[in-house]
Amino acid sequence: MAKPNILIFMVDQLNGTLFPDGPAEWLHAPNLKKLAGQSVRFENSYTASPLCAPGRASFMSGQLPHRTRVYDNAAEFCSDIPTYAHHLRRAGYQTCLSGKMHFVGPDQMHGFEERLTTDIYPADFGWTPDYRKPGERIDWWYHNMGSVTGAGIAEISNQMEYDDEVAYNAVRKVYDLARGHDERPWCLTVSFTHPHDPYVARKKYWDLYEDCEHLLPTIAAMDYDDHDPHAKRIFDANDWRNFDITEEDIKKSRRAYFANISYLDDKIGEVMEALESTGQEAIILFLSDHGDMLGERGLWFKMCFYEGSARVPIMMKLPDVEPQLIREPVSNIDITPTLCDIAGISMDEVLPWTDGESLLPYTSGKTRETPVAMEYAAEASYAPLVSLRQGDWKFNRCALDPDQLFNLSDDPHEINNLAGNPEFADVLAVFSKQADERWNLEQYDAAVRESQARRWVVYEALRNGDYYPWDYQPLQKASERYMRNHMDLNVVETNQRFPRD
Repeated sequence: MAKPNILIFMVDQLNGTLFPDGPAEWLHAPNLKKLAGQSVRFENSYTASPLCAPGRASFMSGQLPHRTRVYDNAAEFCSDIPTYAHHLRRAGYQTCLSGKMHFVGPDQMHGFEERLTTDIYPADFGWTPDYRKPGERIDWWYHNMGSVTGAGIAEISNQMEYDDEVAYNAVRKVYDLARGHDERPWCLTVSFTHPHDPYVARKKYWDLYEDCEHLLPTIAAMDYDDHDPHAKRIFDANDWRNFDITEEDIKKSRRAYFANISYLDDKIGEVMEALESTGQEAIILFLSDHGDMLGERGLWFKMCFYEGSARVPIMMKLPDVEPQLIREPVSNIDITPTLCDIAGISMDEVLPWTDGESLLPYTSGKTRETPVAMEYAAEASYAPLVSLRQGDWKFNRCALDPDQLFNLSDDPHEINNLAGNPEFADVLAVFSKQADERWNLEQYDAAVRESQARRWVVYEALRNGDYYPWDYQPLQKASERYMRNHMDLNVVETNQRFPRD
């Protein structure tokens, strides 16, 4: 049986609560709404880690950060860890990436046969946190609230320039795949950086939300002292004391964020139009690496296990599978096993070290028996945090903080921590036991500290004297493009046309 082509759209920092069943009705996203109507949608899907590099390494490998050792945005993703690109390529696929994946380290491919763009973020160890210095801010790369106070309209930005390039190259690749020069099935990953802050958007998309009724968060900003200990650490890491956040700042930030969802919708539409106009069939997957708090309770960006930060959209258009909404909790860590299941690829050789599971059985009514797990050990943390999501419950633990237990059915905004309520002592005990069986937090903390200390030494050494960057450098073979004198013009014109009639 022929293996299906696979087209993956990944976006950055897209809040999954805006996708309860595809895009919320009030979002201007016609292409994503069309895709949602053709797809299996997962209402309660989560990141493996609410930060870019850890979340993406887990998505690609099916392993939690304590296995990948990608703890933060400057931790190396080791080249001996199989990704879905490795599994598919080994099975005969051509694998290609257009856009961001935030690989850190000298391996900038991780199973992709071809990369069409460079990355938007650095590949070295310069963004390494340091648990030895709790509370230290590294201002030149840590988030601060300038993204909120600076929100508004821009016709071009660093991020727009990047995503314009990502879409342009992806469209060209889809057309090239249609030419049929390579008979292998293909997997193309198109990975954008929007709607990640800074919160600036083009006017054409900004204007779509002039009368939007969702420009203020549901839960207003809380006093600093009313937050849990980790939320306070996030506030401190984001340098909140040096910014005066007004209601107008909040409205403009959220408006730009929503506008950039519409911008992404157009970019995804361009790629989909190329696919459809060339008559190519593909499984289509849409997801994000993590969410964005968007001002809920005063928090912005990610770095925590609250729903806005941890929940992500997942939609899959599958042949012979009816579009449907699945409410079982799942994770983007389940994507690699799912892709292998779709392509008929066995993961038995690495299954003992895989944390995810295939999502295909859920389309036939399976209920989840194991909790969805999350981890965080990056900026704004002083020790690793872990989380379990099962049924209506979410349980969070950090060695530095009191446990948290939320019933998301009764308390979707996670206001009431039930961990200290005797009425729910049995529930807490079950999750506590599961956490103890899964994690040794003392060993986890030691491993993170060792990794950070090693990377600080290496980074400072490599910055002393000549510097050779690890950033991916796309190679343009100009002498092999368009028409050159070692080519037959008639052959070129025929081979590069689609359709050829």
